[in-house]
Amino acid sequence: MCGRGLVRFSLSSFQSLHIVLLGLDSAGKTTVLYRLKLNEFVNTVPTIGFNSEKIRLNTAKGLSVHLWDVGGQEKLRPLWKSYSRGADGIIYVVDSVDVERLEEARAELHKVTKLSENQGTPLLVIANKQDLPRSLPVSDMERQLALHELHPHTSYHVQPACAIIGDGLHEGLEHLYHMILKRRRRQHGGSTKRK
Repeated sequence: MCGRGLVRFSLSSFQSLHIVLLGLDSAGKTTVLYRLKLNEFVNTVPTIGFNSEKIRLNTAKGLSVHLWDVGGQEKLRPLWKSYSRGADGIIYVVDSVDVERLEEARAELHKVTKLSENQGTPLLVIANKQDLPRSLPVSDMERQLALHELHPHTSYHVQPACAIIGDGLHEGLEHLYHMILKRRRRQHGGSTKRK
């Protein structure tokens, strides 16, 4: 074994994972952040800039996630590149009811995941507001967001959720954690090849 290259893969050796929380304005990103942090609903205002919180993962003892919630207004989206660079994972929050903005949500998602530094970064899509009667089913959202067109090394999971009451959020985070774990194993196993 080559000392330095030996890595245990419970990810407990990593003190904190860097995860960026993106999505269009009003999708529910900040509500997701504070529901995960405080386990309660926090009435939020539009994010100008970013919010940042550390959250303990239920799956891995001692492992925390550093979540960066970056504003989703059009003028703030150029910041997504800086915040997502080097991230262990991306959480993309989509409003399941706002079908008129799904095309815009798709375009912005593909723009950020096509950046060379983000290709292969595990992606959790939170299909938010699934509690509302007119919400699109997850399969329709997956198709309309054209997730099958993402970079071939980008693993993703679509999680139905309701950020206000917290349904689906921890399950989604668990999926993201396992995708990150799988990617780290692949990278440190010597089997990864860059284009």
